[in-house]
Amino acid sequence: MEYNTTRNYLIMREYGRHIQKMIEYVLTIEDREVRQRNAYAVIELMGFLNPHLKNVEDFRHKLWDHLFLISDFKLDVESPYPIPTRETLKARPDPLPYPKRYPKFSHLGKNLELIINKALKEDNPEKRQGFANAVAYYMKLAYNNWHKETVHDDAIQSELTNITEGQLTFTNTPYVRQHRPNEGRDNRGGGGYGDYRNKRNNQKFQQRGGGGNGNGRNDRNDRNDRNDRGGKFKKRYK
Repeated sequence: MEYNTTRNYLIMREYGRHIQKMIEYVLTIEDREVRQRNAYAVIELMGFLNPHLKNVEDFRHKLWDHLFLISDFKLDVESPYPIPTRETLKARPDPLPYPKRYPKFSHLGKNLELIINKALKEDNPEKRQGFANAVAYYMKLAYNNWHKETVHDDAIQSELTNITEGQLTFTNTPYVRQHRPNEGRDNRGGGGYGDYRNKRNNQKFQQRGGGGNGNGRNDRNDRNDRNDRGGKFKKRYK
C-alpha cells in the first residue's frame, strides 16, 4: 500500500496525482514518436479534466506550459508553442510605476487643480467664466460636505483668488443647500407629515357629511345616527 508520505511532491494539485504519474511515465518512454503521441494524449486529458481553462484565451498554450512544468522541464517533445524554461516561468514581472501626484491644495484634490489649469489656459471668455463658476460651485459643495455648514461666497472667492493669483472670478454666487435629516418629517412643525395626515382625514369626513376635528374622528351627531340605525336594525330582525 502506498501512502502520501512516501510519494513525491504534487506539483500542480488542480490536475491531480494521476496526471503527474502519466507525465512521469512519458518521461520513461525512449521512442520519440511514441513519447510525442502520449504527450498529446496527456494534453487532451488535462483539458478534459479542467474545462474552465477553455474560457481562458489560448488555453492550449497554457496546457503545454503546465505539461512542461509538471515534468520539471525534463520532457523532450515537440511543442506547437515556445517551450518554457524554469527562468521564464518563475521570473518576476517588472514593477509598475505608481502614479505620484502631489497637488498644491490637497483638500481640493488633483482633479480640481487640473480643471483650474485648463481654465487658465482658456482664451474664450465665456468658457473661462464657465470654468470659474464650476470650480467655485465644487469648492463650496466640498466645504459643505466636509464641515456640515454653509460658507460665505466671499470666503470661496478669497480662496479661489489665492489659488489662481486673482485670474479667476466666479459670477454665479453658488449656493448649496444644507440638508437636515428630519426635514419634512416633523409632526410638530408646519408643513410636516402630521399636518398633511390631519388635513386628509378632515377632507374625507367632510365629503361624507361629517365634521373633522383635526384628529380624524367624527363628531357626536354622526355617532348618534349610527347608533339609531343599529338599534332599528336589531329590532327589525329580533
